[in-house]
Parts: sequence; C-alpha cells; structure tokens
Amino acid sequence: MAWTETTRRNYVRRTSGYASDVTDREWDFVAPFMPAPRRLGRPRKTDLRDFLNALLYIASTGCQWRMLPKDFPPCSTVQRYFY
Repeated sequence: MAWTETTRRNYVRRTSGYASDVTDREWDFVAPFMPAPRRLGRPRKTDLRDFLNALLYIASTGCQWRMLPKDFPPCSTVQRYFY
C-alpha cells in the first residue's frame, strides 16, 4: 500500500522514542515512587525516566543488557539501578 496524505496521518509518530517508553501521564504517576537522590556522594547523572524506559524496553523486547540501544543510559548503569 502506498503512503498517501490520508493514510500517513494514521501512522504518524508523535514522539521520537520507543513504543515501550512511558508517557508523561504515566511518569507523573510513577515518579513519586522513585528513590530520591542521596544527600552525600556524587550527584546523580542518570535520569530515572530514561532508566525506566530502558527497563521497559528490555522487558518488552527480551534483549540482553548489552544489546540496549545507545539512546538509553549505559547498560551497566541500567543493570546496577535495576539490582
């Protein structure tokens, strides 16, 4: 089937992320349950929303830790936060 202006509107992506990414509304619900940054030590560089998106990507695709796309934080960071 060829793309036409009529059918293109039905399949447009509104975000540049993955299908498993959490929406703003879902993140507003989950964010209060995420751990707060520690008072001591180095400040957190990883966004917890990116971490959650990486976990959901792994859960939905079944990929290995090392096969995580480069759009997400490093696999070692995601794995450490998960553990």
